[in-house]
Amino acid sequence: MTEKTGIKSFRDLNIWKDAIKLVKLIYEITKTFPNSEIYGLTSQIRRAAVSVPSNIAEGHIRRHTAEFRQFLFVALGSLAELETQVIIANELGYVNKEVRGRVIQDMDVLSKQIHSLISKLTPIPQPPIP
Repeated sequence: MTEKTGIKSFRDLNIWKDAIKLVKLIYEITKTFPNSEIYGLTSQIRRAAVSVPSNIAEGHIRRHTAEFRQFLFVALGSLAELETQVIIANELGYVNKEVRGRVIQDMDVLSKQIHSLISKLTPIPQPPIP
């Protein structure tokens, strides 16, 4: 699948590395959330963030292109969930507009990278045999 490119492990994937950076950013941001949210939004937003690199890793280790693509789509779903939660955190006053913008910008970049990888993993349709 990706061995031709020198990628032997999910740890070699730039999208996985960028997703780990996003998790670290989310954990830093959520440290300031109210204690009353520890089992609510704080927990939910952290789980969504952790889900992104986790799904990239799980999909890659399966060694089948179709499964890898499926897990990349799940990672994209987690990014959408995370974006929604960041917007909610902003609406509740837990993060300011600048922080929200930075996180969403980072997620947009990561989303584009994942979409690009998915398109490279998509088989080229073959014309029907007459």
